[in-house]
Amino acid sequence: MKSPRTATLLALAILLLLPALAFAQAAAPTPPQAKEMTIMEMIKVGGWTMWFLGICSIATLALTIYNGIMVRASKMLNPATVAELTDKLSNLDIDGAKALCEAKPSLVTNIVKAGLARIEHGEVRLDSIEKGMEEASVEEIGAALVPINYISAAAVTAPMFGLLGTVSGMISAFRAMAVGGMGRPELLADNISEALITTATGLIIGIPAMVSYLYFKNKFTSIIASLNRTLGNIFEKFKIAAKRAQKAAAAAAVAAAQQQG
Repeated sequence: MKSPRTATLLALAILLLLPALAFAQAAAPTPPQAKEMTIMEMIKVGGWTMWFLGICSIATLALTIYNGIMVRASKMLNPATVAELTDKLSNLDIDGAKALCEAKPSLVTNIVKAGLARIEHGEVRLDSIEKGMEEASVEEIGAALVPINYISAAAVTAPMFGLLGTVSGMISAFRAMAVGGMGRPELLADNISEALITTATGLIIGIPAMVSYLYFKNKFTSIIASLNRTLGNIFEKFKIAAKRAQKAAAAAAVAAAQQQG
């Protein structure tokens, strides 16, 4: 059992140590609080690849808006014009159909116009017209798909630029380690920040771009399926009307020959 004198000495020692501990705690430097970086600061720290990533982001936004306006069934197929064009071709109003295709260009009218261009001197050759429409459809569909493919290019390019910035930042970091050694971590901070910021920025741009590309690609595929069905209906009605007219002309020629005979 401790004597009263020992207990008193322990109490005095504790009382003397408390101010020293409080002073040491007050004198110890507090760790600096992390400061939120602004967008301009992130661009500056990210380095030169951030300019290319900025171009990719602007291109992705512009292409998404453009495809949102253009890749629509009402814009590419134009059902009202299709109905009018079908009516004219069913009545063999070829000149009126050509004028309509010129006045209202669209994916459907451009393809039909290419087929009607094969008609020369009033001679209707169905196989030639169908061939002309097939050739034009490949060209028109390919041209309409180009803006969508550009989104895919941006989606792939942005992470690659981010990776390039990462490599650049890590090269600078290792160079700083070689010059300043491991005892000064502040020499590595900017270079590592460059590496991480460019990687994150590339992914932030690339992921939405890829989602946008897949959305418009699927939508375009659906529109093209409707386009093929629409062109097939237009050509079938035109073919029926043309064959009916050819039969009527042949019957009239036979009747005229019989009358003359």
